[in-house]
Amino acid sequence: MRKFTDINEGFVCSHCGKHVQPSAKSCRNHCPQCLYSVHLDDNPGDRSADCGGLMKPVAVLYNPKKGYQVVHRCLVCGTEKRNVLDFEDELQPDSMDTALAIMKNG
Repeated sequence: MRKFTDINEGFVCSHCGKHVQPSAKSCRNHCPQCLYSVHLDDNPGDRSADCGGLMKPVAVLYNPKKGYQVVHRCLVCGTEKRNVLDFEDELQPDSMDTALAIMKNG
């Protein structure tokens, strides 16, 4: 069974209302401005989670193999997931200022 399904489509952020474009390099599942996401997947891209809650960015960590990752916690069910940040995306880079604020304030 495949654990990752490629879905790279635009959306409107459920937290801040910003229009989010697809990523130039990979699949995007969070708003590049506020870094919030929505709990849609059990495994990346499968759209099988029944929750649908907002996923708040609660931490930013560095992974030596994947780079910087945002840790999201679902405000409905408490599930936590990590997602790679892309500060160099050609279309809409993730906000370094937002990531630094999360790192500072946790």
